[in-house]
Amino acid sequence: MKKIFMMLMVCLLAFSAGMVFANGQQESTSSSGGSDNLAASLALDAKALALTAADGQPLIKIGGDKRVVPARPANPEALPETDPLHWWDMEFAGEITNKTNIPKSPADGAIGKKVIMIVHGDHPWTTACTNGAQKVADAYQMDLKILSPNWDLAVQNQMIDQSINERPDMILLIPLDAKTAPQQARKINKAGVPLILFNTLPDAAAMDYAIAWTGPDDFGQFRKLARLWADALGKTGGVAYVQHAPGGSPYFARCFGPISELSQYAPDIKVLDKQAPGFEADKTMQLVSDWLTRFGDDLKGICAADDSAQALGIFEALKKAGREDVIVVAAGNSKVGMDLVKDGKLYAITYQTAEGDGALAVKTAADWFNGKEIEPIRNLPQHMITAADVEDFYPPQW
Repeated sequence: MKKIFMMLMVCLLAFSAGMVFANGQQESTSSSGGSDNLAASLALDAKALALTAADGQPLIKIGGDKRVVPARPANPEALPETDPLHWWDMEFAGEITNKTNIPKSPADGAIGKKVIMIVHGDHPWTTACTNGAQKVADAYQMDLKILSPNWDLAVQNQMIDQSINERPDMILLIPLDAKTAPQQARKINKAGVPLILFNTLPDAAAMDYAIAWTGPDDFGQFRKLARLWADALGKTGGVAYVQHAPGGSPYFARCFGPISELSQYAPDIKVLDKQAPGFEADKTMQLVSDWLTRFGDDLKGICAADDSAQALGIFEALKKAGREDVIVVAAGNSKVGMDLVKDGKLYAITYQTAEGDGALAVKTAADWFNGKEIEPIRNLPQHMITAADVEDFYPPQW
């Protein structure tokens, strides 16, 4: 009887342990995602895609103009900077990659995922960008944490280390410097944290360590803008460039993009100068005033990397000099820039949806968590805003 009793007790204990183990497994699966979480996450796609930005435009726009990618030269950097192919490795970063240690999607749903977004710096554009990102994160019930190094590369590197230590489900990164981006991406990749790069293009090598890159086709936009500008200039005359902050891809795309485009499309247009005065209206005004003194009537056009503070500085200098003949174009599209287009001062600006930029990065993260196929590059649409359609983009995002 004792033996029978002991055997019954062992069986009972084994059964109880099995039930505890099964219940524990069930709870673990439920908290980490699973088929129910995936189904619920996929059901949120329609809600996310129905979101609108502050300007009334759809918040999420995927599929910019797919340009024909030329064959890569053997040594692009050996070509002159006026040759469009000199910029191949930056302009078409991600077209040729050797993906390394890219994690496989868990395909267990976006709901509940923790994502850390590291931007480049504090700016009204960045505020709009993160607002768009937060809208999409809320739609997918994701935990989004946003960090800003305020344009300091050393601080951004510290934030990357901090984020890795927090073990998020993904990091979204705007690289502050194109040349150091591969080191940042490699570190995140080596730590086993999924990575999506966005907004500014890194050096091509960084793409090897990222799931994808999302953002505007800045080179493509400015090649389009350059042709529009050249036509307005009659394809002749002297021009100057107010550049973006050195280091990031906008510094190159918004200056050398049009320079190299015009070297072929309008070779009679002469580059008089190019400088990066920062994003203070006073400094830009002083720069343009100096240009007007140095070049006089030879200065026929100005291309600016920013349609807000830089644009205000440009037009203040032109006003003081009594010049209304200079044709100005810029990256957009802030309230300042759109008002200047509306008033007939700025000839054209690019559509740079700030909210859409952040939104596209988070949407791509959600798609990856949901097991969807992710293209290595997701561009925002290209569009030039002129007086003919500027009203369609009010109220401004920033």
